[in-house]
Amino acid sequence: MITLNNIKKRFGTLVVLKGINLTIGESEIVSIVGASGAGKTTLLQIAGTLLKADEGEVIINDVDVTKLTGKKLAEFRNKNIGFVFQFHHLLPEFNALENVCIPALIGGKNQKETEKRALELLSFLNLSERVTHKPSELSGGEQQRVAIARSLINDPEVIFADEPSGNLDSKNREELHNLLFSLRDTFKKTFVIVTHDENFAAMSDRIIKIKDGRIEN
Repeated sequence: MITLNNIKKRFGTLVVLKGINLTIGESEIVSIVGASGAGKTTLLQIAGTLLKADEGEVIINDVDVTKLTGKKLAEFRNKNIGFVFQFHHLLPEFNALENVCIPALIGGKNQKETEKRALELLSFLNLSERVTHKPSELSGGEQQRVAIARSLINDPEVIFADEPSGNLDSKNREELHNLLFSLRDTFKKTFVIVTHDENFAAMSDRIIKIKDGRIEN
């Protein structure tokens, strides 16, 4: 599903990634762990095409995305990749249903079909009663589930998540972790997750530990 070959990245004089080689399989849940500043989020952003590596290749579904630029890269990202962040990034002026629909509408999909799919996802995530609520009217756990529905609306191959449970209390954190595994089993998606949560990491199919810009064996 995803192959990273010799990924290197620096910011000024600071070398953040020092040659990362990693392969992630289809429908695998992988947790990326490590101390703050180890390069976890940088690696996630490069794998998710949000950030360019200085050296190396990122191959997703046999496509070398490091060779894509501009509109072609944006189209690939929109169709093939979903994102979930710690700070949900929901648009406050839109309700839950509208927030979920936005990536699909940006991609030019039919509005009626998109809304139908969004309602299905929100129902699966136990949010049927909250579709007309705006983010300010939702709990933290509900906002994160809306963000997850949004990440799935274009039926991407892979979901990248950066500390998705970082702002949740213990109850919502446990529910979110169980939900991610349910989503993997139901929709056969690949999940790559940066987390500080040791319990969640232990549940993953595989743990990738980053230390000083390298994968620790």
